[in-house]
Amino acid sequence: MKKKNEIDMLNGPLMGKVLRFAVPLILTNILQLLFNAADVAVAGRFAGSESLAAVGSTGSLVFLIINILIGISVGVNVVVARYYGMGGKSDGLSRAIHTAIFVALVGGVIFAVIGFALSGVLLKLISVPENIFPLSRIYMRIFFLGLPFNMLYNYGTAILRARGDTTRPFYYLLISGTTNVILNLIFVIVFHLGVAGVAIATDLSNMLSAFMILRFLVKSDDELHVDLKKIRFDKGMFISMAQIGVPAGIQSSLFSVSNAVIQSAINAYGPTIMAASSASSSIENFVYVSMNAFHHAGQTFTSQNVAAGKSERVKEILKVCLICTTMMGGAMCIIELSLAPFLLSLYNTSPMVINAGIDRIFIIVVPYLIFGYGDVLVGVIRGHGISLPTVIINLVATTVFRVIYVYFLNVPKVSVQYVYLAYPISWTLLLVMLIAFWIYLRKHPKRHYH
Repeated sequence: MKKKNEIDMLNGPLMGKVLRFAVPLILTNILQLLFNAADVAVAGRFAGSESLAAVGSTGSLVFLIINILIGISVGVNVVVARYYGMGGKSDGLSRAIHTAIFVALVGGVIFAVIGFALSGVLLKLISVPENIFPLSRIYMRIFFLGLPFNMLYNYGTAILRARGDTTRPFYYLLISGTTNVILNLIFVIVFHLGVAGVAIATDLSNMLSAFMILRFLVKSDDELHVDLKKIRFDKGMFISMAQIGVPAGIQSSLFSVSNAVIQSAINAYGPTIMAASSASSSIENFVYVSMNAFHHAGQTFTSQNVAAGKSERVKEILKVCLICTTMMGGAMCIIELSLAPFLLSLYNTSPMVINAGIDRIFIIVVPYLIFGYGDVLVGVIRGHGISLPTVIINLVATTVFRVIYVYFLNVPKVSVQYVYLAYPISWTLLLVMLIAFWIYLRKHPKRHYH
C-alpha cells in the first residue's frame, strides 16, 4: 500500500505522476533560490552595489567546492530508488540511508574547513576586484561554516525523493525560507551587518531545514527510519553511491569551473556589469530549476523502473519529461522576458545595472530550453546507473569549449554580450552530443545498471 506522499512509479500513466513528483520539487527549488535571491536582493538594496557584487561574485566558487559532495546525493537518490524498484531490500535500504547521513555530516564538516581555509586563495583565482575582496571573503567564510547543515538537508531530500516524496521537503523549506528572508532584513537593516548578516541568515536557515528533515527521519516508523546509533560508514553502500554520485558531482563541478572562467571575464568589466550579471543570474536560475525538476523526475522514475525490470517504460518517461520541460520552462522564459526590468529592479535600482542586466537575460533566457532538454537526457541516462559518459560529454561541451571560447575573446575590449554567448553555444553543443550518445545507447543496449 502506497503511503500518502509516495508515488507508484512502476505502474499506470506517467504524466500525472511526473507532475505530482515535479511540481513540489519546482516549488522547493524556487524556495531554495529565494535563499540566494534574498541574500542578493537585501545586499543590493540595503548594503549597496559593492555588497551585491561581493555576494554574486562568490557563487561560482561556492558551488565549485561543494558540488562533488552534493553530487553524491544523486547517488543516494538512485541507490534508494533502486531498492524501492526491486522491493524487499529493507536491510540494504537502511544501510544506504544511514551511510548517506554519515557522509552528509562528516563530509560537510571536512568541506567546511577546506572552504573556510581557502576562501581568500580561491577569490584571487577568479580575479575578484580589491575593493570588494574583503566583503566577498567574509561572505564565503561564514557560508562555509553552515555547510554541514546544507549537506544534511540535501541528502535527506534525496532520500525522500527516491520514493516520490517531494512534498514534505517543500514544506520544510517554506518554513526555513521565510525565516531566511526575515533574518536577512533584521541582520542587514537593523544590525547593519552587511554581507556578514546575509551569510549568517543563510546558515541559520539551513540549520533549521536540516533539523526538520532529520527529525522526520528519526521519528519515522517506516523503512526510512533513522536510528542515530546506527549512523555509520558502510563501504559497500558508499561505493554504490559514489559510482553514480561522484561523476555527477564532477559534472556539476565542470559547470562551476567553466562558470568561474566566465565570471572572471565578467569581473574585468567592472562593478556595474558584475552587479547586473549577479542579479540577472539569480533571476535566470528560476527558469533553470523549473526545468531541472524534470531531470530529477527522469532520473528517479528511470531508476525504479529499470531496477524492477520495466525498461520498456523508459522511452515514455523521457517523452513525458521533455514535454513537461517544454511547458514549464517555456512559460517561465516568457514570464522572465516580459518582466525583466521589474525583476532586476528588485535587486538594484540603478538604471545602468538594470539595462546591463536586461542584455544578459535576453541572451541567456531565449535559448534556455536547449539546456533543459539536455538536462532531462542526463537524468534518464543516470537513472540507468550510467554516469561517466555524461561527465565526458560535459567536459568537452561546456568546460573545454567555454575555456577556449573565453580565452580567445579580447576581454574587456569586446562587448560583454560576447562573453554571455558562451552559454547558449555550449548548450547546443551539449544537447547534440547527448542525443548522439542516447541514440547509441538505444541501439546498443547493455547491462550498465549495477
